[in-house]
Amino acid sequence: MLNELVRAAAADAPERPALLGPGLTYTYGELADRSRTVAVALQARRIDRFACVVGDRADLIALLCGASGAGSDACAYAWALDDAGVHDLCTAFGHRVVITDRPLEIPGVETVHPRDLDATGEAPRPGGQAPVTILTTGTTGRPKAARHDRRRLVAGVHARGLRADDRLLLAYNLHQFAGVQVLLHALVAGATLVLPASNRPRDGVAAMVDLGVTHASATPTFWRFAVAQLDPDTAARIPLRQVTLGGEAVPARVLDEIRRLFPTVRVSQVYASTEFGTGVSVRDRETGLPASVLDRDDSAAVQWKVVDGELYVRSKVGMLGYLGEPDIGADDWRPTGDLVAVGDGRVHFVGRTSEVINVGGVKVHPLPVEELISAVPGVRLAHAYGRTNALTGQIVAVDVVADPDTDRDELDAAIRKACAGLPSAAQPRRIRFVDELRLREGKIARDEVPGSVVVP
Repeated sequence: MLNELVRAAAADAPERPALLGPGLTYTYGELADRSRTVAVALQARRIDRFACVVGDRADLIALLCGASGAGSDACAYAWALDDAGVHDLCTAFGHRVVITDRPLEIPGVETVHPRDLDATGEAPRPGGQAPVTILTTGTTGRPKAARHDRRRLVAGVHARGLRADDRLLLAYNLHQFAGVQVLLHALVAGATLVLPASNRPRDGVAAMVDLGVTHASATPTFWRFAVAQLDPDTAARIPLRQVTLGGEAVPARVLDEIRRLFPTVRVSQVYASTEFGTGVSVRDRETGLPASVLDRDDSAAVQWKVVDGELYVRSKVGMLGYLGEPDIGADDWRPTGDLVAVGDGRVHFVGRTSEVINVGGVKVHPLPVEELISAVPGVRLAHAYGRTNALTGQIVAVDVVADPDTDRDELDAAIRKACAGLPSAAQPRRIRFVDELRLREGKIARDEVPGSVVVP
């Protein structure tokens, strides 16, 4: 899969940059050579299944490509995991080998440094291709491990319109499905993947300006911070042709800011997940999805229906199943966990099944509350959630990150005024201003409030 795409691009233009970043240029020829060396070493060591905890993204990409050439299943873990977190996942997913570029001591687990995968000899032997294991983002708890067919992953990539001289920003992590998708798009087109100094929006904006990014895909939370750091003059210096948002519901305010800064850029919203793959991509610059997605027939790769307010999916391009569980049947409908409201020709996301706030028996969805508050001038980010209350069971509470130098008393009053039109149960009873919200994989971590995060 990955190795074949790299070899094809290297045969066409070995000196073309495959990876580009601050102080980094990695050509397709170099990536092909390194991937081959890794594949030979993995086969020599008989490593057919392993986890990777690798901070150097260029090394991680070469490792993933080499694993593909060896027919090995490489499952990337989050670099931010501490030793206990790595041990927990190794235990849960049965990994006995971890390839890592940092000191790790995990009982019962062999650790190998990427530089030790340096075997020479014959080209990797053709063999069976193990399923690819990709972890879910785990924004509401421990991630799950989804098994994917390599051919399905490549077949699900639509790189139409991409050119070899395009530059794609990697704003996601490579242990995420979205990050793998961006990597695949770059390799399918033989284009250049731009690696910013970090996944912080500040570094992403710097990479877009300094390295000439033409295509940028990221979460709405990333874009909310990114547009706050841009002015029209700086935005005009970025040769962007495509902006893509995914991973969360997209607030109208974020779309408006992108439209203001990049009036000629094509904007897409992607609804995808690790489990069902990329299901919908829309370019109408409206929030939510067109209701026509519910009319797809059996010939569609991904079908949708709404059952009791929850979106269900049936996918031909999604995962085979979770690790340790049977494969999903071709005709199986699965709940997505996303609650929606259908109206005015749109499918609007209102929250997750796990996030419903029960206020005295009235169900309140947090996303509409967050979007209303986020539209108030001076609000950088908002997180609505349920807080235990002796009388009503729960009340709606909101944590707000304010723009710098904003008068918080005045902003509190503005937020309460904006929410006055909501049903009584949905009106926030507690507004707390915080310096930051806990983020995980570029999205609000909705299982904890709040925590530490590096502020973009």
